[in-house]
Amino acid sequence: MRRFCIFVASGFGIGLFAPFAPGTFGSLPGVALAYAVAALPPWLQCVAALGFAFAAVPFCGVAERALGIKDDGRITADEWMLFPVALVGIPVLELPWWSMAVFFCVVRAVDILKPWPARGLQRLPGGLGVVVDDFVANIYSLAINWTIYLYLFAGPCTAN
Repeated sequence: MRRFCIFVASGFGIGLFAPFAPGTFGSLPGVALAYAVAALPPWLQCVAALGFAFAAVPFCGVAERALGIKDDGRITADEWMLFPVALVGIPVLELPWWSMAVFFCVVRAVDILKPWPARGLQRLPGGLGVVVDDFVANIYSLAINWTIYLYLFAGPCTAN
């Protein structure tokens, strides 16, 4: 069971073997997850995003204890399982393919910068500390991604 948790927590092994930027590479499964969640109505997207966030806590906790390092960079479930949080309600299935690349870059940049209070939340114990900072960062990303969506894809310049 511990190996399975590490496998999931590392983005199906990607975080363990990425030569650099394991958080970015380990976030890639989140793109597929976000597309799957995007097929749901917005209220169910919220429920699913929260469900994945809660599910990430024990996976990250087990992996953190096994790897022996607080919020080890190889643990990426906090990135990929929370990626749908940053896209709730945005109709990504109706947008051009490159929009997901833009949204992904926003999420990674905000995750790296960790605006207040996200960075401080990493001090919480175990899997909760691994996940909650990313959850807050993804809420910031959601606001930015909605702004991008409204400006680039739903604004007056896009009207037919």
